[in-house]
Amino acid sequence: MSNYANFQVGEKFPLPIKNQQDGGLFQIDANGCMFILQLSRHDIIAAEAFRTGKMELALYEQDGLLFFLYQIDGIFKEGWGDAPFSLSGMKPELLPTEKSMADHTLHLYLVDTTLQILLAQRDVTIPADFMELLKKHVAAQKASPMDNTAFALAVQTLWAQKSPAQMREAASAVIEVPLDIPLPPSKQKLN
Repeated sequence: MSNYANFQVGEKFPLPIKNQQDGGLFQIDANGCMFILQLSRHDIIAAEAFRTGKMELALYEQDGLLFFLYQIDGIFKEGWGDAPFSLSGMKPELLPTEKSMADHTLHLYLVDTTLQILLAQRDVTIPADFMELLKKHVAAQKASPMDNTAFALAVQTLWAQKSPAQMREAASAVIEVPLDIPLPPSKQKLN
């Protein structure tokens, strides 16, 4: 990330979040790619599931829109969540740069909606096909920005037509994040 921010689990989330409600937010900016999942109801199991559990992430595109889709074992019993992507309303100095788009890391954050406390974080490597799709949509939105009202209307129209599960069936790119539970120190090879 280009600007220093202290991301400490158990501390206040260091970035401002405009929409403080349950759900996902996917953003690409001068700091790179990030997904923030906000939950008002959670427990230690949800935090561990986010930090180490199996996830499936996908991108769906239609009519110039891009949706980041997510399914996280241990947090959602079934189904998919979605987060539409837009650069509209972003300050010019925060827009994605060539440098930020060269970073193939997706930063994942689980945040308590009410207290704005960081509950868990995780980094995932973005495969080339997924990254190319992100770059394509960033370039398109920079070349032809959509205002907030037009974007909201386009998203609402698409939501009326398709559920996140239907979007996932037609996804253009997918990342399968495996279960990642580290071995306890007693099981690790010590040299």
